[in-house]
Amino acid sequence: MALRAETKTTFEPARVIQPIYTGGAIALSEDGKLLASTLGEEALITSLDTGAHLVRIEGLLGRRADYHFGLTPDASCLVICSRSLSMRMYALQSSSTLESTISAKLLRTVKPHATPVVTVAVDSTSSLLATGAADGSVKVWDLRGGYNTHTFHGHSGVISALHFFQVDPADAVQSTKSKKRKNKQRATEAEEVQQDDATAGYRLASGGEDGKVRVWDLHKRESVATLDAHVSVVRGLSYSPEARVLLTASRDKTVILWDARTWQQQSTVAVLESIESAGFVENGRFFYTGGETVRIRIWSTETGGEITEEQPQGVETEAIVDVLHHPQLSSLLSIHADQTLVLHSLEPLGSLAPSKQIPALPVLRRISGTHDEVIDLAYIGSDRNLLALATNLEDIRLITLQTSGDRSSVNGSSYFGADVALLKGHTDIIITLSVDWSGHWLATGAKDNTAKLWRLDPAKEDYSCYCTFTGHAESIGAVSLPCASPAVGSKEYDRPLDFPPKFLVTGSQDKTVKRWDIPTQAGKAPRAAYTRKAHDKDINALATSYSSTTSLFASASQDRTVKIWDTETGEAIGVLRGHKRGVWSVAFSPSGTPALTTSESGSASSAKGMVVTGSGDKTVRIWSLSDYSCLRTFEGHANSVLKVVWLPASKGGRGKGGRGVQVASAAGDGLVKVWDAQSGECAATLDNHIDRVWALAAKPPPLLSAEEQTKQGAQDESMRDDDDEEGTADIESTLELVSGSADSTLTFWHDTTSATALATTQQATQRVEQDQELQNHIRAANYREAIVLALQLNHPKRLLDLFTTVVNGPHEAGSFVGKKDVDAVIASLSDSQLWSLLRRVRDWNANGRTHDIAQHILYAILRLIPKTRLLSLRDRRRRAGGLDTEDGDEDVDEDGKLAGAMVELSTRDARSRESVREVVDGLKAYTQRHYDRLGGVAEERFVLLWALQQMDAVGGGAVEVS
Repeated sequence: MALRAETKTTFEPARVIQPIYTGGAIALSEDGKLLASTLGEEALITSLDTGAHLVRIEGLLGRRADYHFGLTPDASCLVICSRSLSMRMYALQSSSTLESTISAKLLRTVKPHATPVVTVAVDSTSSLLATGAADGSVKVWDLRGGYNTHTFHGHSGVISALHFFQVDPADAVQSTKSKKRKNKQRATEAEEVQQDDATAGYRLASGGEDGKVRVWDLHKRESVATLDAHVSVVRGLSYSPEARVLLTASRDKTVILWDARTWQQQSTVAVLESIESAGFVENGRFFYTGGETVRIRIWSTETGGEITEEQPQGVETEAIVDVLHHPQLSSLLSIHADQTLVLHSLEPLGSLAPSKQIPALPVLRRISGTHDEVIDLAYIGSDRNLLALATNLEDIRLITLQTSGDRSSVNGSSYFGADVALLKGHTDIIITLSVDWSGHWLATGAKDNTAKLWRLDPAKEDYSCYCTFTGHAESIGAVSLPCASPAVGSKEYDRPLDFPPKFLVTGSQDKTVKRWDIPTQAGKAPRAAYTRKAHDKDINALATSYSSTTSLFASASQDRTVKIWDTETGEAIGVLRGHKRGVWSVAFSPSGTPALTTSESGSASSAKGMVVTGSGDKTVRIWSLSDYSCLRTFEGHANSVLKVVWLPASKGGRGKGGRGVQVASAAGDGLVKVWDAQSGECAATLDNHIDRVWALAAKPPPLLSAEEQTKQGAQDESMRDDDDEEGTADIESTLELVSGSADSTLTFWHDTTSATALATTQQATQRVEQDQELQNHIRAANYREAIVLALQLNHPKRLLDLFTTVVNGPHEAGSFVGKKDVDAVIASLSDSQLWSLLRRVRDWNANGRTHDIAQHILYAILRLIPKTRLLSLRDRRRRAGGLDTEDGDEDVDEDGKLAGAMVELSTRDARSRESVREVVDGLKAYTQRHYDRLGGVAEERFVLLWALQQMDAVGGGAVEVS
């Protein structure tokens, strides 16, 4: 018969979305699949195909702006230069065990310059690295050998740009002849240099803060040209072998094209914006520029005119700080000051004539390097497969929660957490979100004193602002859309995009709440139906009820109260008092939530519903809407409770092993807690954040049509009947929670209660079966099976009983412990089994009642096992990845809780770090003590025998005398 263990609520972090870029150095592989970026004090390599973190390099210990990366085009080597005057070279290799990881092996650490390195460049062959320092020096390094090959001096200031390129050897010779004619003295020296066709065309261009660009001949180890035309910092260098032109771009708002044969200016283009990056595309037919105006602009190399149409300028916080591109890629990756990465398609340039104009390059994908401080979030879409994020910015980010996506990316795929859209419209930080019952309408409130309603149509990728609500005197800290769904089969239910919500409730720092009637047509200015002075301090949260008959909303304030309002009349009908500090969050119980029984009278909470609140006094409270009394108070958080949500109850209920009424809370202590509303106890604590958890949401079920709901109801009824017949608990669809924190991390928690209960029951059943099997082996004297199984099940008592029976029984000749079969078992034990037995012997040897058994086993081990194997037990087990269990565990008796013991055993890890020497020292100490005691007994025995002999002698003499 299967055993049923006590149900314990468990959640596991199924997925985690973490930052990949927090500003600073960044590099891209030649195939556009790997991105090396700075993440705090770490270097991170990320897959742009899947968004997976492939390798982290820790211990850089510096500010993010102190690092500069050099990633070889073939992604075989990563070079990290820091302002601590060190340069680290790492070899990158795909992991042989895990496909989604890369191993980084530190090859060498060198000191490249006497001053900090400020820019690096890698050549197209992945063999050379150039570093530019703050003192104006440039060095070239052999990446395979790790040594310096060239050192160039000539710049008077900081090196700001580097670029490797190759010119045609014929052009190199022509340039050399032209230089000979200009300088006869250097002509003689040039003639002495033997030209090598393989290396004659290698060049390195360097730009400095002095506005000068120098071209270095790597073969001759000298400067072949000094280009002095810019008047500010040079930020962009690029060479086109097809056009034989070198491009230089500067913050002086100009781009200059230079003829690589004569090093004369071919043309100068006035870009009229400070340039941070520029380069050739489409085999030199065009070049791009990016800078402070947040625009990627394309220019014709032939005419020097801009071919992209006029684009609106962005804000300063979104300025382009760099653009990454490789000739093999059909896209550009722009890096922005707000840690956003944008992938632009170059396909419109494929067959474009130089004289024609095109719109701005289409955006393939937007990648958020970091979500900054996640303030609020909400599931959106009919399938709830998108997540809307308010991230301490003026925009709302929409990310996908699907992995099969069909959106465009580097290789035409999408991944979990990829950015889908950006909702722009607010002019200040967005504080709060609210989504309606359908998931297609999203309300936002911001510090710009306005609220907006967004119409979201993921199927058509249409995300637009429906209307704007203006009227509050201060920032809007709370918004709420109606949660009650219309009747199934109604036109509102079937076509939610055509029917916006009827109203929106907003709460502000001006201490008022407003109800807005939403117009039926987009573009119309909504008007407030009423305005009420609600609280004495800031309003932190709003919530609307799920009831379709009684329309209520609740407002939570910093004045430590929560008020219940009638939505239609705007009248306060109840006040919830009891919190000792400001209330941060409030939520109505969903329809169908089971009632709670009060602890005092045993009566149940009324059918009017309940409200849960979270406060700065570190408590969570559940209130009854019938008399506005507090039903439950949950204490356990170490900081302010910032968000509370209701978790959907399971269909089977607590009585059938499912979930009962539960609420979840997120707090400033970085924890998420799940509370059992009926018992008032904490059911689970979820820990995966290191900062305040502001946002928390439970994933709603997807919308179903009337036919789908009927079919689903029939399936549920059938499953319920089957469960009633079999007496088993329901295993329902996994509940999902998502938490967002100030540490820029999103954690998706899956409810594993059913799986854990099932696994615990199976383990307990298996434990009973194995325990019975062990007893059968002991009765049948199957020593090998009994000893191995006792070690495996961690049964020290039964193992000791087995050895006691053997040692104290009749001894076979030539056996160390009493039976040769047992000697053979000890000699054939594996390393892990032998290590476990040796530690058990150490424990038994410390007990005076069992030391005799331990000494027999120890003697057998020392005689049967080679010393070299004993000494290498620990290292061999570590290499094998074996886990140790704790010593001193008493055996579980037949009447014990086997399920609880099995859970304890299954959750143990390798906490013991004992070495063979430590175990041997323990054996030696007690063995010496036993030996000394035996020596004392021997002496006492000798004295006793002598005394008896003397007494016998005296007694015998007396008899003879008499």
